Amino acid sequence: MAAPLSDGDRRKQISVRGIAGLGDVAEVRKSFNRHLHFTLVKDRNVATPRDYYFALAHTVRDHLVGRWIRTQQHYYERDPKRIYYLSLEFYMGRTLQNTMVNLGLQNACDEAIYQLGLDLEELEEIEEDAGLGNGGLGRLAACFLDSMATLGLAAYGYGIRYEFGIFNQKIVDGWQVEEADDWLRYGNPWEKARPEYMLPVHFYGRVDHTPEGVKWIDTQVVLAMPYDTPVPGYKNNTVNTMRLWSAKAPNDFNLQEFNVGDYIEAVLDRNLAENISRVLYPNDNFFEGKELRLKQEYFVVAATLQDIIRRFKSSKFGCRDPVRTCFETFPDKVAIQLNDTHPALSIPELMRILVDVEKVDWDKAWEITKRTCAYTNHTVLPEALERWPVSMFEKLLPRHLEIIYALNQMHLDRVAALYPGDIDRLRRMSVIEEGDCKRINMAHLCVIGSHAVNGVARIHSDIVKNSVFKDFYELEPEKFQNKTNGITPRRWLLLCNPGLADVIAEKIGEGFITDLSQLKKLLDFINNETFIRDVAKVKQENKLKFAAYLEEQYKVKINPSSMFDVQVKRIHEYKRQLLNCLHAITLYNRIRSNPSKSFVPRTIMIGGKAAPGYHMAKMIIKLITSIGEVINNDPYVGDRLKVLFLENYRVSLAEKVIPAADLSQQISTAGTEASGTGNMKFMVNGALTIGTMDGANVEMAEEAGEENLFIFGMRVEDVEALDRQGYNAREYYERLPELRQAIDQINSGFFSPRDPGCFRDVVNMLMYHDRFKVFADYEAYIKCQGQVDQLFKDPREWTKKVIRNIACSGKFSSDRTIMEYAQEIWGVEPSATKIPPPNLPRD
Repeated sequence: MAAPLSDGDRRKQISVRGIAGLGDVAEVRKSFNRHLHFTLVKDRNVATPRDYYFALAHTVRDHLVGRWIRTQQHYYERDPKRIYYLSLEFYMGRTLQNTMVNLGLQNACDEAIYQLGLDLEELEEIEEDAGLGNGGLGRLAACFLDSMATLGLAAYGYGIRYEFGIFNQKIVDGWQVEEADDWLRYGNPWEKARPEYMLPVHFYGRVDHTPEGVKWIDTQVVLAMPYDTPVPGYKNNTVNTMRLWSAKAPNDFNLQEFNVGDYIEAVLDRNLAENISRVLYPNDNFFEGKELRLKQEYFVVAATLQDIIRRFKSSKFGCRDPVRTCFETFPDKVAIQLNDTHPALSIPELMRILVDVEKVDWDKAWEITKRTCAYTNHTVLPEALERWPVSMFEKLLPRHLEIIYALNQMHLDRVAALYPGDIDRLRRMSVIEEGDCKRINMAHLCVIGSHAVNGVARIHSDIVKNSVFKDFYELEPEKFQNKTNGITPRRWLLLCNPGLADVIAEKIGEGFITDLSQLKKLLDFINNETFIRDVAKVKQENKLKFAAYLEEQYKVKINPSSMFDVQVKRIHEYKRQLLNCLHAITLYNRIRSNPSKSFVPRTIMIGGKAAPGYHMAKMIIKLITSIGEVINNDPYVGDRLKVLFLENYRVSLAEKVIPAADLSQQISTAGTEASGTGNMKFMVNGALTIGTMDGANVEMAEEAGEENLFIFGMRVEDVEALDRQGYNAREYYERLPELRQAIDQINSGFFSPRDPGCFRDVVNMLMYHDRFKVFADYEAYIKCQGQVDQLFKDPREWTKKVIRNIACSGKFSSDRTIMEYAQEIWGVEPSATKIPPPNLPRD
């Protein structure tokens, strides 16, 4: 087993991190010292590690500024079609290392920091994650921003600058406890406030229909303050913008005449307005119909659309006088992509601006709106669909409610004309759901208001067409597309796994970094003994490094030659962490009943956050930690089996665990995981996948060959057949002795001796109302895990499969995904033009 490289050896390696020129190193040192002195007002005697991090961050940021300004100048002059990616979540993680990688500064900074007697990796660890997302949807938005900049698209990410992002997870007595994520406490060196572009957003009030047109009056105003974060492309001098809005109370807030005497109260009440951008709702795949959330959704939409229209009207750099007044060309200059239904209010809001403010004819406005907007669906789970009470709209957004009613009427008239007498179809397709509580179905609003609707993996897009939006697909089949998700190879290979990136670059050059399909060239080296050895060696080094991290952070010692079996994702019943638990228990029982037999040693790692109000998800975490407590302290087991819960799973932890994983678990019930993107990260980083035919797993198996993944369990058709027949969990419980033993142990308190009834709810759910059919896949899963063990005993064959997987992962770059959005939805071509760097004259 190779020891990890020393810092010195690492520096000597020729690597894809860029050669550090002596001039660059001196420049970085000089800039670092200048920032320590002038920006942080410290000297080396009193500076803390955090000061050093900030000095380095400002140094690296300086390299972005010229390129950032230049990119924006370039866009104003060329006036390309702009892409606006609207999302309530951007799960960015840390920015320092990503910026160094994309600017080719990593080696220069590494060397400069080393010469200053500091450790770059230590400084990188000080940065807080920007955790402005829950999981896949928010992280996808972040990968997309990286790809759009790398492809030279004039793109903008628009969202909310939450003061508190996804909570920090602490495990106390085996239970999840949430802690506020005060990520801005020490300031954020990557953002620039832009108070000069502050915009008003209106709420409440009433609608006045006058001869001059419709007026929305007597509203309450909240100001939206933009904060801009640079988004650098990979070594192309393009730096795009992510603009996040923060809520500010206007200075006359609550100081109107009716409040004359209570000045102090009025100033304290400013918090009520500013609460809009206070905190990210921590739900993944679940709709919670809270008024504050609806306010957040309208807040980001209203501020963003004003900004889009201001930019559309002034076409030359730095000019704030309106130039364009005709909106005919709007869809030729603007594309708005809705990341799920969360920004769906863009549709009625754009209608409101065009019709009420800009006085565009209704039908023309509707044509413009549809040609501008496109909608991405992210889930088929019914509990995740946004269905807002009409009563809430009536109060908060009265004009938008009128517009939605009018759009729905137009839509239903069209359906009724095409399907005369089909009343049930009208009910199914309406944007307004009738019932005790009338609701607005935001997904239906998105479908009628967009020119393109896409799912995020082929199987998901098929389900969207054949079930979720079946009626809409029959009406307008040309609207529906697939755009299989991807991940950025910059963060998810180059940054998190430089050892593997180096070994690959040595064989096929560096072109794969911006064209991941080039990984196919590795198929030529599948039987190359040196390459097999090098890939295995990198994995072993990553495992040793992660084992050391776990020991340092959590005081747990693990066996680095064991199989690292990893399932990291949000905790949810459909993701079936419980199936993983049942395998762990089964393995444990086999070791206990046959302690002298030789077993393939495993370290099972499960990580992820549970929504704070999701009782079953929290019970699942408690079960995982309880199983670990028993197994990890059983002397009969030794280091043949360990079960660990990885606390506070987040982007920066993913960057550590994924490169160290041997086995990736993607075991959702077929038909429930829209795509998954963690699956792709593991594949490109040299883990093998055990999974169901769900989401992008289907396409991964197609690319690499099904025999190179461990595919098991029901397909979508089998799940549907079982639904028709009726799923009876007890039947499996009675037929499979190992399953029965595991369930009985959980139920009897074997894993919770101090509270024997602790897991009764979990067992009751599994036995009597398990929507996700855990037991139905148990037998196939256990058998498949046996095949995993068999292959792991043959390291050479295992590594050959790993190489084949890496070689076939090229499709899953977000560069490919964005290329498809650009050409097939937005109607723009990626640009290979490299903007001249700031130190060279323009043109």
